[in-house]
Amino acid sequence: MTTPEFADNRDNFCYRHPDRQSFVLCQRCLRTICPECQTQAPVGVICPECMKEERKNRTPAQKRAARRWGGSGGTIAAVRHGRPVVTYTLLAVTSFIGLLQLIPGVGDAITDQLYFAAPYLFPQLSVFPFEPWRLLTAVFVHGGFIHLALNMLALWMLGQTLEPMLGRARFLALYLISGLGGSVMAACLAPLTGLVGASGAIFGLMAALLIIGRHLGANVTGILVVLGINFAFGFFAGGISWQAHLGGAITGALIAFALTRTRRREQRIWQIILLGVITILLTVVVFVVPPLILLA
Repeated sequence: MTTPEFADNRDNFCYRHPDRQSFVLCQRCLRTICPECQTQAPVGVICPECMKEERKNRTPAQKRAARRWGGSGGTIAAVRHGRPVVTYTLLAVTSFIGLLQLIPGVGDAITDQLYFAAPYLFPQLSVFPFEPWRLLTAVFVHGGFIHLALNMLALWMLGQTLEPMLGRARFLALYLISGLGGSVMAACLAPLTGLVGASGAIFGLMAALLIIGRHLGANVTGILVVLGINFAFGFFAGGISWQAHLGGAITGALIAFALTRTRRREQRIWQIILLGVITILLTVVVFVVPPLILLA
């Protein structure tokens, strides 16, 4: 039951629907708007009038992005399929597993079951069982709280932009296949080294954002600098798999290139085929190259 003072305060109700109570404000004009009037923006939500004004004031680069990707939103990162649910789900699952790893007596057991090393693909060459799923499960385990926190922060920042832009299915495919690419590169260049962490998938997201941003005509210098610094840090710092970073980045770039060339609805089947081809090639490489190194 509301008080008369509450009911008389129009700031507690949607400005377009005075009978609908809401506590959400448009991030541009700060007026109260109900769920029906909310359009998700890169940060917060905006009302229909501000969205109309934003569309009218779009830059030429943003207009080209809308034409190329078939979108009608005011910004490149405007949400097309609702909130970035896949990003939030990946964050929740990975964080939950990472926190379990911090429990004494439990963490080591989880890591042992999920980390990846090339010998798990070749039981005939080692004492390890055949467990190929570790190529992907390694993405969900980390080497400590800082490792987990940095990767999850990067996932949250990149996912807020890429998932709305690509859609949930494409974003999930990009993340997982990039993670697979990181594991494959690590298996080829460091087959006897154990691998944990989502860094390969994260580098795939960064590389994809670089390729897509360049395709849309955006200024990608900042992304390129961040990608270069992170890769250089992994290359020179000890205990970090620069091989996984490299594999994830290359895979993410290939996926982004395929997506930008098959963006029209009638090309969707080609999009699926290209993603399948990339996955098959990675699978073939990981079962051909590491044995040659292990037997050398």
